[in-house]
Amino acid sequence: MRVLLKEINTIYKLLTWLLFYGVSRRVLIRILKKAAGFSISSNRKNKFSNRSTRIRLEKNLMIGSILNSIDASIEKKNLKKEIVEHVLRLWGTSLTFPVKDSPQVKHFYEKNQFNPPWLLVISPGHFCNLKCSDCYASSGKADSKIDWDILDQLITDAKEKWGIRLIVFSGGEPFAYRSQGKTIMDIVRKNPDLLFLSFTNGTLIDEKAVGDLHECKNLTPAFSVEGLREITDSRRGKGIFDKVLKAMRLMRESGLPFGISVTVNRDNCTQVMEDEFLDFFFNMQGAFYGFYFQYLPIGRNADFNLMPTAEQRAGFYKDIWYQIEKNNYFLLDFWNHGTLVNGCISAGREGGYFYVDWNGKVMPCVFAPYSAGNIYDIYRDKKMTLDDLWDQPFFKAIRRWQKDFGYGEKKATSKGNLLTPCPYRDHHKLFLEWVRKFNIEPEDASAGELLTDPTISNKLIEYDRRLKELFDPMWERDYLE
Repeated sequence: MRVLLKEINTIYKLLTWLLFYGVSRRVLIRILKKAAGFSISSNRKNKFSNRSTRIRLEKNLMIGSILNSIDASIEKKNLKKEIVEHVLRLWGTSLTFPVKDSPQVKHFYEKNQFNPPWLLVISPGHFCNLKCSDCYASSGKADSKIDWDILDQLITDAKEKWGIRLIVFSGGEPFAYRSQGKTIMDIVRKNPDLLFLSFTNGTLIDEKAVGDLHECKNLTPAFSVEGLREITDSRRGKGIFDKVLKAMRLMRESGLPFGISVTVNRDNCTQVMEDEFLDFFFNMQGAFYGFYFQYLPIGRNADFNLMPTAEQRAGFYKDIWYQIEKNNYFLLDFWNHGTLVNGCISAGREGGYFYVDWNGKVMPCVFAPYSAGNIYDIYRDKKMTLDDLWDQPFFKAIRRWQKDFGYGEKKATSKGNLLTPCPYRDHHKLFLEWVRKFNIEPEDASAGELLTDPTISNKLIEYDRRLKELFDPMWERDYLE
């Protein structure tokens, strides 16, 4: 085993050297693109392949955008060699030694006929040093947080029992988390074999924080922006945009990868997909990736009028694929890119995730604020195990629907439209039926009001009807064969 690991490490060093030598990098990138195209061809027997020509094209475009981001970041000296080698080793280990081959996951599959989730999304603390209007994390007790020992045990168990390889920190502001004298960087430092991503407002990432990130090398921050300076400052506070740019500069100078996270609303949905915006953050600031989350009316001062219309969502779908294909930007749309991940990834789906909030409540998704259990039931009260939590009827119902909707199919199917994959946002009436059937606890007062006041629910149901009118013909025309 030691000999094998030594040989693998030598391969990572060689790949890193090739990537940092201009001529060989361009050759290697071309080879990797061809290999990726072959791996997802229609006759390949893997989860990435699909018989739909359009889905294969989208996956090829996405892989190409990732490789082009690597190429551009190294060319502009935004990534350092030691960082790339470390991240390559982590991703390479994940791909070379599949999670499903571990004894724990084999046991899980034998018991459940289903593999465990691939990642966890955790909001370790509710506190944030900003007070953005309409934030989904803006209601409830501001100082709520997961105790350090519980957070540590959860991540340890998820890694050892489920083979989790990726942890995503959401908020509140993750870099503001403090418990028992510990921060999220203590978790990152303790788990060098895991990949971490943290959504952050960027204002707490200073020289010391960047030094910690460079030391660990296995966490990438996604900086939240709403647009350029005027729009970002109008929502987040005057001067915040410049603080984010300073954090990006520190990351860039340290050779660390970072991205942007954009909340898309009815007002900014055009600007955040324009050339000026993307050129500024990707070519001038050096962002490696971009996450797009369309505004959903949950949280403090929820405003349905900020939610993009069905027509805007359809336009955004076309615009984001245009930018990915034209400019090779590595962009991910949480709702419109269901074709890349075979539908909804919530509720502990194989290849998917669970969400744990600052109170320890476990929910199917960050944007579906209804809880079927609590990690304190596992680690304080010993009422259940992590597997018991995964097996809750509410989560099982969602996973069953995901499968019936087309998850696991080797070709695009009329069972379900992967352009409208979200049970909460795109099939809201069905989601409310599950919540009531299983007597699910709302995360907070705002989510509770949704069950008693039909105003927003009726608007979401009407939104779903219009979405179906727009997206079903697109699915049938462009994806079904």
